[in-house]
Amino acid sequence: MAYTINELLKSINEQTNKLDITGEPKELYLPVEYCIKNGGKRIRPLMTLIACDMFGGNIDQAMPSAIGIEIFHNFTLMHDDIMDNAPMRRGKPAVHKKWNSNTAILSGDVMFAIAYQYMLKTPEKKLKRVLEVFNETVIQICEGQQYDMNFETLNNVSEAEYLNMIRLKTAVLPANSLKIGAIIANAPENEINNLYLFGELFGLAFQLKDDWLDIFGDEDVFGKKTGGDIVANKKTWLYIKAFELANKNQLKTLNEAFNNKTVHPKEKINTVKNIYLQLELNKLAIEQMNKYYKRAQDYLNKIKIPEESKSNLSHLLKMLVERKF
Repeated sequence: MAYTINELLKSINEQTNKLDITGEPKELYLPVEYCIKNGGKRIRPLMTLIACDMFGGNIDQAMPSAIGIEIFHNFTLMHDDIMDNAPMRRGKPAVHKKWNSNTAILSGDVMFAIAYQYMLKTPEKKLKRVLEVFNETVIQICEGQQYDMNFETLNNVSEAEYLNMIRLKTAVLPANSLKIGAIIANAPENEINNLYLFGELFGLAFQLKDDWLDIFGDEDVFGKKTGGDIVANKKTWLYIKAFELANKNQLKTLNEAFNNKTVHPKEKINTVKNIYLQLELNKLAIEQMNKYYKRAQDYLNKIKIPEESKSNLSHLLKMLVERKF
């Protein structure tokens, strides 16, 4: 292990801050700059660099792909906020609220093209495979997003269907961020596979924590309004488990809350949140997340490189479990 997480994050932030996103018409590019440079955890590009570094690769060769992945991730957030009508992102107005939806759609399209320009800077010998992985990631995320939208109008969604949706929408990006870094570093195929499976489980745990934070997080720390999933009738793990575990009276209350279109959003959030607390879903969700955390650690343990080389990913996994935002 040649670099610490802080060193890698510093490099990513330096490269991100150096991005020249100026252009005309400025109304197209200002939202792009606003979105990319509005903070963020930078977890996915970090995973690309960690994976490259842990297998002895040159992180300078992986940096363009890492930046491309970060730009692409922000593009998905910009469009996701439009579809969810989310007012806030990272404690500031979402792009479609600060400007408008049409601007956010078009600026998002430009972001996707800019992301692709960075992916094309991958070393030539690895370019074809990296682009194949990247394209597969894009397609799977779109599939997951469509499932997520489909679920909003369905009365019954199974836990297995939900988990497949978040695997596609959320987990394949960290998994393939790791995979791309490992490919650039010439890692053995079996280790690339173990790393990918680690990343998928990392992503599943990450989304479960996100679901939890949306209901039980501190708004000032979380950076956006809590309860948005409830207002949007999102079929999260908490929602699915609530309908599975609720008694007759609780089921009646849940159905009324989710089906009454005239109820005030704040009242709806409070009603549903109280049921979740009665069912101790705040604790059950964390227990489920910890199961994925442990399974992810098992795949990391299978990778046959020195433990010191795996310490960054172990630390990142621990940070995920303990995060407040």
